[in-house]
Amino acid sequence: MKLVSWNVNGIRACLNKGFLDYFHAQDSDIFSIQETKAQEGQVDLELDGYHQFWNSAEKKGYSGTAVFSKHKPTVVNYGIGMPKHDNEGRVITLEYDNFYLVNVYTPNSQRGLARLGYRMEWEDDFQRYLQDLDKHKPVILCGDLNVAHREIDLANPATNQKNAGFSPQEREKMTQLLSRGFTDSFRHFYPDKTQAYTWWTYFSQARERNVGWRIDYFVVSERMNDKMADAEIHPEVMGSDHCPVALKLK
Repeated sequence: MKLVSWNVNGIRACLNKGFLDYFHAQDSDIFSIQETKAQEGQVDLELDGYHQFWNSAEKKGYSGTAVFSKHKPTVVNYGIGMPKHDNEGRVITLEYDNFYLVNVYTPNSQRGLARLGYRMEWEDDFQRYLQDLDKHKPVILCGDLNVAHREIDLANPATNQKNAGFSPQEREKMTQLLSRGFTDSFRHFYPDKTQAYTWWTYFSQARERNVGWRIDYFVVSERMNDKMADAEIHPEVMGSDHCPVALKLK
């Protein structure tokens, strides 16, 4: 089974930059995207053989998630059941017989950590949501988590200590999540791999120089560790400032 996740930074723009070529080449069982920046009716995607699920932000041109799945879920939920978090289209949960698939676009703490307080509230509530799911069956979490967890996960850790995505508070929340029975799939297979990034700023030819951050993840319930076959990053895929990530299950 193959799962793919990609922050497309605007699905309408990405469609003009090769999205469908990559989508069809992957032939994945479940394909999740974040930052769709689209409202209902703004995108007409014909994906034969896939069920489509979209969660758009109330604010136009902002945030949003979608999941395309070959397998029809038994239940689909949008958001985490908390109005203060659920107006930005950030979460879609698909329930299957053997696991939950949770697609998330985590809020950015913003320049100067202006939204860090809200981000901390989000982290606590979202982790509680994941733990509640995990009590019933294993969870596969994918998406843009907007945090580089360890120094190995970004090119310039020393100069980013106080920046969104690498603040001590955000990194601690990621540590907390993993300590609660979850596994970072990429580090499970590649604990010491360097220069493995999923996002690059558009400035200063960062992507060409591979000055990036690893902020896109597949995180799974620990009891699924033996069911994972591989975790991949696809940096060669253009079309967004993020690249896709993939998880293969046995």
